[in-house]
Amino acid sequence: MGARKHIKADERKAALKTQYFAKLKGCPSSPRKMRYVVDMIRGMEVNRALGVLRFSKKAAAADVEKLLRSAINNWEQKNDRKAEAGELFITRVFVDEGVTLKRMRPAPQGRGYRIRKRSNHVTLFVDAKTNDVKE
Repeated sequence: MGARKHIKADERKAALKTQYFAKLKGCPSSPRKMRYVVDMIRGMEVNRALGVLRFSKKAAAADVEKLLRSAINNWEQKNDRKAEAGELFITRVFVDEGVTLKRMRPAPQGRGYRIRKRSNHVTLFVDAKTNDVKE
C-alpha cells in the first residue's frame, strides 16, 4: 500500500475513535426485512427507539435492539459516564448486504430450485445532541 493510502487509512481510524457506534455482522435475515425495522428508529432518541423495538412484531427488531444497547454502552464507556434521558440520539444507521448462502431445493422432474439465504450487516451510530452543535 502506498503512503497516501496509509495516511487516509490513519485519518479514517482517527475519525472512528471520536464516533460512537456498534456493528452487527452476518445477521441471518434479508437486508430488505432489516431495513423496515431500521427505518422505524432512524433519527430517534435512544430510549424511545428501545421502546419501539421492544414492542415491534418484527423478528429483526430483537437484533437491532441488542445492537442499540451495545452502541449506548460504547458511548458510556468512551465518555466515562451514564447517558441521561433524552441525551442520546441515533445519528446514522444503515444496512448493507452480507454473504448469501446458495442452496438447492428438490423440484419436480429431477430439477432443482435455487434458494438464496441472505444475510446483512447493520451499523448504528449514536451521539449526544449537544455534540452536534458547533459553537
